[in-house]
Amino acid sequence: MEFVKTADGSKTLYHAEVGEHYHSKHGAHQESIHVFLNTGLRFWLEKESSQSAAVLEIGFGTGLNFLMTADYCSKNDIEVNYVGIEAFPLAEDLIQQSEYDQYISQQVWDNFIQNYSNAIDSQVDLDEKIHLTIAHQKVMAFTTEQRFDVIYFDAFAEIHQPEMWTPETLAHVCQFLKPGGVFVTYAITGNLKRAMKAIGFTIEKAPGAPGKREMLRATKL
Repeated sequence: MEFVKTADGSKTLYHAEVGEHYHSKHGAHQESIHVFLNTGLRFWLEKESSQSAAVLEIGFGTGLNFLMTADYCSKNDIEVNYVGIEAFPLAEDLIQQSEYDQYISQQVWDNFIQNYSNAIDSQVDLDEKIHLTIAHQKVMAFTTEQRFDVIYFDAFAEIHQPEMWTPETLAHVCQFLKPGGVFVTYAITGNLKRAMKAIGFTIEKAPGAPGKREMLRATKL
């Protein structure tokens, strides 16, 4: 695996075996901010007038979505309990090659790097308000008593990883979302919309990140 530069200058990892980039080649940083932070977490925080949230990410990968979220929450005095499911956690030295530190505070970056390995299968506190757990398992094996406010669904594209986009997988993931919780992903297809409606979600087409006209945001009834 190697990092490649995307259209906005930020890097993403290319997974040769899967044949897919971890984030959009049209702009990894822009996609993370737009799809997950702004359309997902910030939308939910404003809707609920809340200063705390629990976030579940499907596909922790390079940690980009977590870092953008942690930095925003740190700067805005928001407490976040973040759980990222990742079947194949990356090596710490590989993550350090991402250069994502240029987009966030040095403190958030340093705390993340220092605690990354310890966060695998265990909760770590990056500071008083930023809590991280990386669940080292496949998504269908994941279970928890915790319920979440926002789901970041950032699996590889359906063409490369179809098992992640089945109605069964989506139903398994979404059982961990609270009523009123928000599910966001970069994709929007007829099959995805039908599957989400079938498990009790209202569907919105939101403007997509660069390279995509639309994305999906769904709210649990």
